[in-house]
Amino acid sequence: MQNPPQTTDELYAALGENDRLPYGRTRTVTAEELAEAAELFGEPVPLIHALLELQEAYTYGSEPRKSPVVFARLLNLFDEQPDVFDARLRHQLFWRFKWVANALRSLPEIPLASLRQWMTEMRDRYEKAGLDLQPYYGQAYQLAAHVGEDMDLAYELWAGRTRSALSDCEACETCERALYHLAAGDDERALRVWEPVLQGKESCQEEPARSVSYALLPLLRTGRADEARHLHLAGYRGSRRNPSMAGEVGRHLEFCALTGNEARGLELLAENRNLFDEVDSPLALLDLLTGVEVLLARVEALGHGELPAAGFPGRSWTVASLRAEVRDRADDLAARFDARNGTTAHADRRRARLDRAPLLESLELTLRPRTLDDVAPAPAPAAPRPAETLPESPAELIGRARELDEQGHPDAHACWARLRELTAAGGYVHPDDPDVGPLVRLRADLLEEEATLADRKDRHADAAALYEEAAGLYEDAGLAGHAVFARASAVLAQAQVVPPEADGEGADGEGARLEGADAEARAAAQADVLARAHGELVRLHEGASGLAPFLQARLLRLRVSARGLRLQASGDKEHVAPVLAEAELLYDFATRHGLTGQIAAARLLRATTHAMSGDLPTARAEADGLVELLRTDGPAWHLPRALSLLGKIQLGLGDAEAAHASLSESMRLAAEWPAEGVDAPNVHGELAQACMHLGRPDEALRHLTRSAELDLRAGDRFDAFCAWSNAAQLSLDLGRIEDCIALLDSLLVEPDVVNGELDDRLVAQLRLTRARALHAGEDLKAATAEFVALAAESAGWDDDPGSHAMIAAETAVLLGEAGEFEQAREAVDRALAAHARDPRFEMLSNALRELARLQAHQQGPDGLAGARAFLDDAGRVADAARAAGYEAHGRPLDSALAYEHGRVNAYGGAYEESLAALEKALGLIGEPGEDAGRAAEWAECVRLAGVVEGVYLERRAAALGRVGAAVERLASLGHGETAEPLTELAERLRDEE
Repeated sequence: MQNPPQTTDELYAALGENDRLPYGRTRTVTAEELAEAAELFGEPVPLIHALLELQEAYTYGSEPRKSPVVFARLLNLFDEQPDVFDARLRHQLFWRFKWVANALRSLPEIPLASLRQWMTEMRDRYEKAGLDLQPYYGQAYQLAAHVGEDMDLAYELWAGRTRSALSDCEACETCERALYHLAAGDDERALRVWEPVLQGKESCQEEPARSVSYALLPLLRTGRADEARHLHLAGYRGSRRNPSMAGEVGRHLEFCALTGNEARGLELLAENRNLFDEVDSPLALLDLLTGVEVLLARVEALGHGELPAAGFPGRSWTVASLRAEVRDRADDLAARFDARNGTTAHADRRRARLDRAPLLESLELTLRPRTLDDVAPAPAPAAPRPAETLPESPAELIGRARELDEQGHPDAHACWARLRELTAAGGYVHPDDPDVGPLVRLRADLLEEEATLADRKDRHADAAALYEEAAGLYEDAGLAGHAVFARASAVLAQAQVVPPEADGEGADGEGARLEGADAEARAAAQADVLARAHGELVRLHEGASGLAPFLQARLLRLRVSARGLRLQASGDKEHVAPVLAEAELLYDFATRHGLTGQIAAARLLRATTHAMSGDLPTARAEADGLVELLRTDGPAWHLPRALSLLGKIQLGLGDAEAAHASLSESMRLAAEWPAEGVDAPNVHGELAQACMHLGRPDEALRHLTRSAELDLRAGDRFDAFCAWSNAAQLSLDLGRIEDCIALLDSLLVEPDVVNGELDDRLVAQLRLTRARALHAGEDLKAATAEFVALAAESAGWDDDPGSHAMIAAETAVLLGEAGEFEQAREAVDRALAAHARDPRFEMLSNALRELARLQAHQQGPDGLAGARAFLDDAGRVADAARAAGYEAHGRPLDSALAYEHGRVNAYGGAYEESLAALEKALGLIGEPGEDAGRAAEWAECVRLAGVVEGVYLERRAAALGRVGAAVERLASLGHGETAEPLTELAERLRDEE
C-alpha cells in the first residue's frame, strides 16, 4: 500500500479493493497495513471492518497462529461496545468462533485442554446470545475426528440437529458427513453424500475443491475412473499454489502417484513449490507432506530416485533426498499432534496413506501424458535399427554400407552409425584391403553421412561445412567423382542457409505489410541464390567425367532440388517448367540405367512440383502412379513418403476419406523404415485435418498430440508448441475445457517458456487460448486477469496492431461481464486505436455491441447513455467496413447493429426508440427466404419487436398482427421450428388481452 487512507471512505474503498485480491502474502500485508491505519481514526466500526479483513487474510492465507489473536481483539471490542456491532457484524463475529476453533486444532503446541476450553467458550457465548448450538456441535465433532476418539457420538450429536443461520455452508457440512462415512470405509455412501457438491450444486470458498481432493481415491476404488480424472483436473486448478489448500494439493499428488502419473505429479509438485515456504499451518503442512511423500516414494520405487524434485527452499533436491527430508518432517508433525491429543490417530492415518498400493497401472489424465522416462535426462539418440543384422568385420561392414548407400537404402544409416562407433573407439584397425580402400576414404564417407543427417534437420550451414570437408578427403583418396558430388551437395546446402536477419516469424497488420514487403524481397533474393546454386551445380556436373551412374543420378537430383527450392521460395509459376524439365532428365537417366530408387525420386519430385503449382489433379495422377509402381517394383522404402504426399494431395482435393487411408498407411509402413525419415509429425498433423473433415474430432485431437510429442522428441520445440496450441484450441472447441486448461498449464511452466526462450507470440497464443478456456469454464475472475495482462503486453506489438485490437476487444467484453464498464471503455478505446491501424471490423463490431448489451442489461436506464456510446462506435466501425467493401463472415454488421439498438433501448426503457430500431433492422435484413440463418435472424427481430410493442408499449393487437403474419410466413418457407418462439409469444399476448 503506497499511500495510507486519509479518511474512513478511503479506508473502506481500500478494504474493498484488497478483498478482490487472491489470498496470499500481498493481500495479508495490505490487510495488516489497513488495520494499522484504521487504529488512527479512533472509531470502532472502521477498525472492526479492518480487523475482520485481517482475520480473513490470515485464515485463508494459512497463518493460523495469527487468526486467534485478531479475533481476541474483535471479541474485546464486542464486549466493550456491543452496540456498534450491527446485525451483519454480529453475525460475522459469531461465525468466526469456528475459524478460531479450526486454527487452534491445526497448532500442535496448543494443549488439548485449551481446545476444549475454547469449545466451552463458544458454547457459552452462543447460549448467552440466544443462538442455536448446531454450529458448536459441528466443531465438537471436528475436534473428535481430529483427535480420533468418540467420533460416532459426536457425529450423531451434530448431524442429527437442524441447520441454523451460523451453521457451516451446506457444501462444507456435506464434506464433513461424507468424510465420516469415508473414515468408516464406506466409499459408496460417502460418494452418495458428496454427489451435490461434486456435481457443482453446492459450493463455497473451499468447495468443491476440498471435497474433490478427498473423493478422488473413492471414485477410483468404485470403478469411476473417468469421473475421477475430470474432477482431478477441475479440482486441482481450484487448489494449486494456494497455501490454505495445501492438504488438497497433497491429495492430488497422491492421486497422481496411485494412477501411473508420477511424471505429472512431479510437475505439479514443482508448480506448488511455494507451499513449502508459505504454509504456516502445521496440520495443513502434515497433510501436504504426506501426499508429497506418497508421490516421491512411488517415483523412487520405480528407480528414479536421482531425478530432480522441487522442495524446500535453500538447496537443490533429488527425489530420494527430498523424500528423506519430507519423511522426517512429517513424522515429527504427526508425532507432535498425537502427543498433544493422546492418541495415535495422525500417525495411523499417515501410515495408511503411505501403505496404499497403486489403484491403476495407468490413467491418462491430460492430453500430454508423460512417463518418468520422459522427464529423465535424455539419453543419446539410438542408432538407426537396420532390417538385417549388420556384418561383424569392419571390411564387410564398410562394403555393405557403401552398397546400401549406392542404392539409397535407408539401412545404410545403421551401417554408417556402427562404423562411426568403431572408428571412434580406441584401437580401431582399418582393413588392409584394396576393395575397402584407405582410411581417408572411410573418413570422407562418414563425414558425408554426418552432413546428410545435418541437412535433413535443416542445419544447412553445418551440412555445407561437412560436405566441403568430405570433398577434400575424397580428393585425397583419389575419388574425384565422390568429391564432385560432395562439393555439389555443399553448394545446395549453403544456398539454403537463412541469413540471421531473415530468421523470424511474420506478423499481421500494417507492420506486417512492411514485414510482408521484406519477406517478398527476401524470397526474391533466396530465389536468386538458388538460381546461382543451380548454375554452379550444372557447371560441376558438366565439368566432371567418368562419373558412376549412381553419382550422375544424384547430381541430377540435386539440380531438380535446386529448381524446386527456387519454385518454393518464389511461388512463381514460371519456375514450374524448369523443375519438371530437370525431373524429366533425372527420370530418363535413371530409367536407362535401371536405378529404381532414382526413378521413384524423379516421379516423387514431379508430383510434388505439380502440387506446389496448384495442379492437384495432375499431382494426384502422378502420385497414384508412383504408389502403384512402388507397390509392384519397389523400392519399398519410398512407399511411406509417396503415400504421405498422395494423402496431402487428396486432402487438398477434398477427398478426406482417401487422404485418411493414404496417410494412415504411410504411418504404418514408415514404422518398417524408421531411418528413411518420413516426417511423422507432419503426417499426424495432416491426419488431424482429415479427421476433422470426416467429423472425427477426438481422433484428430489424438493425432495433434502425437504430432507434438514427436516434434518434442526430435528437439523441434517451436513446431511442438504449435501442435500443442492447435490441440488446446481443438479441445476447447470440443468443450473439453479442463483438458484444454490442464494442457496449457503444463506447457506454460516449461523452462523455455518461463525463461522467455520460446517465441513470445506463440506463448501469447497459448495464454490467449487458456484465458478463453477459463472464460468458457466460468472462471471470469481468472480469465479477466489473464486478458488484461495480455492486452497490456500486446499493446507493444507495433508490428501487429490487429492482434492487439482483437485481444483488447475481448478484454473489454470480459470487463463488461464483470460490471467494470469504465475499465471496459478504456480497453475498447485501445482496441479501436489499434483497429484504425489494422482493421478488425467484425471483431470490433461484435465486441462493441456486446458491451452495449451488457451495460444496458446490467444497469437499465442508468446505463443507457454508456451503452449508446458503445453502439455509436459500432456504427462508425460499420460505416468504415461498408466503405472498405468488407463483408462480414457472420451477421451483416448494419442489421446486427440496428437489432442491438432495439435491444439496448428496450433494456433501458426507451421503448419507442427500441421499436423504431427494430423496424430498421427488419428492413435491413429483408424478407426471409430459404436460408435458415437469415430466417432465424429475421424471426428473432420480429420476436423482440413483438415483445416491445405488445408487452411494454401495450399495443397487443398490432403486435399480434405482426407476430401472426411472421409465423405464417416462416411456416410457408418450411421454417416451422424457427417460428416456435413467435408462436409462444402470440399465445402469451392473447392471454394478456
